[in-house]
Amino acid sequence: MFSRVCLFLIGAVYIYYQVNAAGEVFIGDLVVKSNFTLPQQQLSLSNVDVHANISNLTTVTIVQTKLFSECISTGADSSCNCSGGYSWSNNVCYGFGCCNNTACTQNVSHITPLCIPKVQVYLNGSVTLNVPWDNTKIAELETAFRSKVNGVESLKITDHSQSNRTDFEAVISVKLNTSVLQNLVTELEGRLSAKVWIHTVGMVTITSPEDSVRQDSNATLNCTIEEAPTSSAWHLIRNHSRFELSNGSVVTLSKCKTVGGKSCFEVFLQRVTGAWSGTYECGLTIGAVTHTAKAQLSVALLPEVITMKIDPPVVDCAVNSSVKVTATIQTSTESFTVSWMHTGMALIQKKTTKGSKVCDKEEEKDVLWPKTPDGSTVINQTCGEGKVGNKSRTCKGNTWKSVISNCISQELKNVEHEAEMFEKGLGATPEAALNIFERFKNTTDYTNFDDNFAEVRASVNVLNLMAKASENTTLMEPVLSDFLEAASNMLNGSWHESNTSIRQDLSSEYLKSVEGLVKNIQVNKTSHISKPNLDFKVCSEAECDLSVFNVSVALNNTSKLKTVAVKKLVDKLNYPIQQTSLPPNSILIIATLENGSMSSFNITMEFPYKHLNQTPVCVYWNHTKWSQEGCTFEPSEGNNTICKCSHLSAFSVLMSKNDTPNPALDIITYVGLSVSICSLLILLIIESLVWSAVVKTNLSHFRHTALVNIATFLLLGNCSFLASASPEILSDDWCLILTICKHLFFLAMFGWMLCMSIMLVHQLIFVFSPLRKRVFMLFSSIVGYACPTLIVAISYLYCKYTNKNYHDKETCWLVFEKVLEGSMHAFLLPVGTIIFINLFSMMVVILTLMKSSVPDGSKADDKETAKSIIKVMVFLSPLFGVTWGIGLLQLMFKEGQLEHTIARYSFTILNAFQGFFVMLTGCFAERKVREELLNRMFKGKHDSLKNSSTFTKDK
Repeated sequence: MFSRVCLFLIGAVYIYYQVNAAGEVFIGDLVVKSNFTLPQQQLSLSNVDVHANISNLTTVTIVQTKLFSECISTGADSSCNCSGGYSWSNNVCYGFGCCNNTACTQNVSHITPLCIPKVQVYLNGSVTLNVPWDNTKIAELETAFRSKVNGVESLKITDHSQSNRTDFEAVISVKLNTSVLQNLVTELEGRLSAKVWIHTVGMVTITSPEDSVRQDSNATLNCTIEEAPTSSAWHLIRNHSRFELSNGSVVTLSKCKTVGGKSCFEVFLQRVTGAWSGTYECGLTIGAVTHTAKAQLSVALLPEVITMKIDPPVVDCAVNSSVKVTATIQTSTESFTVSWMHTGMALIQKKTTKGSKVCDKEEEKDVLWPKTPDGSTVINQTCGEGKVGNKSRTCKGNTWKSVISNCISQELKNVEHEAEMFEKGLGATPEAALNIFERFKNTTDYTNFDDNFAEVRASVNVLNLMAKASENTTLMEPVLSDFLEAASNMLNGSWHESNTSIRQDLSSEYLKSVEGLVKNIQVNKTSHISKPNLDFKVCSEAECDLSVFNVSVALNNTSKLKTVAVKKLVDKLNYPIQQTSLPPNSILIIATLENGSMSSFNITMEFPYKHLNQTPVCVYWNHTKWSQEGCTFEPSEGNNTICKCSHLSAFSVLMSKNDTPNPALDIITYVGLSVSICSLLILLIIESLVWSAVVKTNLSHFRHTALVNIATFLLLGNCSFLASASPEILSDDWCLILTICKHLFFLAMFGWMLCMSIMLVHQLIFVFSPLRKRVFMLFSSIVGYACPTLIVAISYLYCKYTNKNYHDKETCWLVFEKVLEGSMHAFLLPVGTIIFINLFSMMVVILTLMKSSVPDGSKADDKETAKSIIKVMVFLSPLFGVTWGIGLLQLMFKEGQLEHTIARYSFTILNAFQGFFVMLTGCFAERKVREELLNRMFKGKHDSLKNSSTFTKDK
């Protein structure tokens, strides 16, 4: 018996849900099973499985039906087909292997969706091999493509015989999961050992405003894809040109919210104009696959520029002259409604009477100034060849005032327009920035900045636009030279302008723009660029001390300091303070940090200005006027002007920390060193007294030999430190000698500390392989004597023959220049390494103690283990030099913080009293030493102390 089941999946069904007599329209899928027909358009909901979040449903009205799949089952056999215009869904293709519009013999009638409407998705790409292509490899490519991709309508593979690359084009009828294409790329790259690139059109859904948007309104476009791409980009295509979009004053790129886990990318356009109409393309890249989608954005335009012309510019009503006014706009396909309105300002209409003051007609340099009444201004559109803009002239009484020119070169106008588009986010690429600055430099090469203030205004505007753009778009190093040369050229003129406040405002804008560009242009290799009016230097050292235009600038503790000295600008910013005047040839310093994140710093600038009978005033420009806040003057021996500033300003973004004297720490240091020296002397005396009694085995010999050497070199180092406590009273030779002594003695001390820790670890790990005395003494002599001597000698000779300072005469200690530079590293690196090894040795001892308590595991044993661990840390820290590591903690905190203060005092106390702690832990903590010492003091009467606890026991 054959049974037949017809499954109709009704897509795009308009359903009217009759809810409380209110007609609401929904779109849904209706599944009809078994031999079922639709005899009527009214269905009871009890017969239909409707999934909706709507209550009180009574009746469904079928408005439109369409069959897009049919399945026939005969026994265990099944056959399904998609109707015309539909393809198998990805669930069917990749779950049951039914793809490419063929009949499916699998039981897929329960899959939803089963068939989906066909779409047009275009794939093109290339496959590059390490060897030439042949027919076999082309067949493998086609097989892999058709087996992995659903809905292939056509596939065209270009045969590149004897070539390593072949191209392909494909049309598919479904939107794939992007992971499918990535799997295809992975399989092809693995099977053919190839490099695969795929570009798709139709995989990404793009939405844009359907109707034209009004000018000066906002517009939003979205691109949606199933997976999160590794990169995304937007482009605008117009007039056969392609512009990349980036964040700016008009463009905002961001991610948008989606439903269903998809990725969405948005471009928001603010106050659009005609420049933003065109085709928008979003590109999303996932691995080797790039997806693109395009949409059109139309802007209902108004003319951006209206050029008015009045002929004649002045109407003499006494003779009833006619006037012709024309308005010109750029060519446009828009339909405009044109209306005219007279405001009383566009036309000069004054009736002159006998005796009225007028300016007679003049003609100069091809410019005609007609007869004009008193108080009127004439605007003339004639600028000359290669220039755009206008000129204006006012009649005052019977005399013409000077001509005010608003004409600039056509090239500068074009550069200004491109800078404006760059700042808005249109085509803001490194290549575009380089082109703008190069053309801008060329225009400033031949521009006269003396008489044409319009050129100054336009040029400053270019700098201002690029400075604003640099806040959103990274400007790379290649633009730096052209920018500095253009900015330098602009200062060659006097910027003559009758209105002083306008010139000062423009000068302030120039300064602000130059500072912003200097800060934001990324600099990696450039260290110095000098132009006639700008001197630029970069310092990446920890202590910056540089000179620009003979002005010394010093700043400590910075990552990258950018400094620019500017000539011929201070006089343009001349707002006097308390009747002050400017020195001749004034120089302005712009100092900024590339990251600019610190808020506390000090910068010192030494200007070559003599002040024999004057008191200098150190000031900075705060974008509106000169100010003295945070800047102080300091006299110098050379009678130069030294200024120190400690705040953020228009000229300096600085950071610095200056060490201040601390009497409390000085007292702790000197008292602690005195106690340590006495303690170490006592230790050495005791060791000489008890040596023969306590040194009975190789292990005790090793320990006491290391202890005596540690104490000896620590004693010598502390004595050298005290001797150099006042460097100002020492000669250069004695300062050098004490520096070498401290360097050598402290290194030797750490060397013997390393010998002790290695001996202890060897004894714990190799219990049945004791260290031989000859081996230990040879190793200790090399580490404790030879290595420190070689390090000190090599570092001193290196500094001497490279003309670098081995020691600092102001501190009688080694020199730190920057990371990995300076003699200080000949001390820090070996000491840091030894402290790290000794910390490891302490951990080995602690782990050994913990391991020994594991078998019993009682609480009493745990207590004893904890006590033993504390003893290890207390007794071994002074002997292993671990307390010196506390000094590193100071670098983790800012000066003034409680943590920094605690770390600083802890480091000073522990290391100043280190000799005292060494005496307690190294000498009096050992039972045999105490017994022998008491023996000598009390002639053997010390039996009551035999059971006293001890940390160190000979094994």
